[in-house]
Amino acid sequence: MRITCPLCGERDRREFYYQGDAVMLNRPEPDADASVWDDYLHNRDNPAGTTRDLWYHESGCGSWIVVTRNTVTHEVLGTELASDVKEAKA
Repeated sequence: MRITCPLCGERDRREFYYQGDAVMLNRPEPDADASVWDDYLHNRDNPAGTTRDLWYHESGCGSWIVVTRNTVTHEVLGTELASDVKEAKA
């Protein structure tokens, strides 16, 4: 699988470290109920189809990247810097 880093260009997947679902960018508030934190930390979906994942460009520029991809075909549909995703939500 090839991933296009927004800063470095197209690279082999082995340069990146997979962190998980990009929903991790949506942390609960510090004072949220324990059940909300439990759900955030321990429960994950395992969808077949399009997902948004968080990847770290470990062997490259060190950027956190949100990768939109299809888990069935392994096709990468798009990439963006995680910092841009967080700023867009603010």
